[in-house]
Amino acid sequence: MEDVLKIIVADDEKRITSLISDFLRAAGYQPLVADDGEAALALFEANPDVALIVLDIMMPGMDGWQVCRTIRKKSSVPIVMLSARSEEFDQLTGFEAGADEYVTKPFSPAVFVKRIDALIRRSRGLSSEENDVGLRIDHDAYVAFLDGKPLELTLKEFEILCHLYENKGRVLTRDQLLNAIWGYDFLGDARTVDSHVARLRTKLGDYGNSHLKTVYGMGYKFEV
Repeated sequence: MEDVLKIIVADDEKRITSLISDFLRAAGYQPLVADDGEAALALFEANPDVALIVLDIMMPGMDGWQVCRTIRKKSSVPIVMLSARSEEFDQLTGFEAGADEYVTKPFSPAVFVKRIDALIRRSRGLSSEENDVGLRIDHDAYVAFLDGKPLELTLKEFEILCHLYENKGRVLTRDQLLNAIWGYDFLGDARTVDSHVARLRTKLGDYGNSHLKTVYGMGYKFEV
């Protein structure tokens, strides 16, 4: 029998954690609840195999951004930021901290769980498809390998890598990448793209420096 996937839900509002937990259980997940940032980190340390983490931004002590940055240093587990604040700055800070999704309160719990389902499906999987020398990508499982080793990429970094590779040799502007990866209704700007590409290039090491090129004044391209 397959193990039940665990999801950490961190929010200092008990009605929110209770609501999300009820819907997660109904969907077949095991919620692990924390009411502040330190408790969320402790849960993650005790359960490094969690499938996803939901973090409220405004929590006592360590806020959601700090928790996200700390976890992202050691894991590529999908992270969803949850907040009552919808300002562009908050969304940019969340994505730059390494979050994969940003959800604004109030929200539909049913739709929220569907988004979680999609994130988990994309983040899991073992098979791979070879697309280039040294680089292997499995588009369905959202997994990339370099020289046989899995890359610790966030979902946005993975999507940028795939989009640039699929358009190899072609310059894609920051706006094109922003619209393709985050959608036309995203309120962020080019800084979001720049920060994600910079982290992606770092994680790709020499391969990234050789193939992931900045075309100044225009955007980025995957050079073959």
